[in-house]
Amino acid sequence: MGNILAFLLGLVSLVIVIPATIPFLGWANWFALPLIVLGVIVGQLSSTSKAGRNFCLIVLVVAAIRLSLGGGIF
Repeated sequence: MGNILAFLLGLVSLVIVIPATIPFLGWANWFALPLIVLGVIVGQLSSTSKAGRNFCLIVLVVAAIRLSLGGGIF
């Protein structure tokens, strides 16, 4: 159950992160980061399957790269 919840949190975060790749919308990644971290935590605490956690980690890497390219704001 926790794996499914982590995957759903990752999907919601991905919906926020994808439009945030457009210039001047990078600030939206700051709204996605708490959801991503929550998804990683839930995915880590879930059963033996770690697919939801891994998906959240991939979304986290995309958001972090985008934030670093924009200087944290743009």
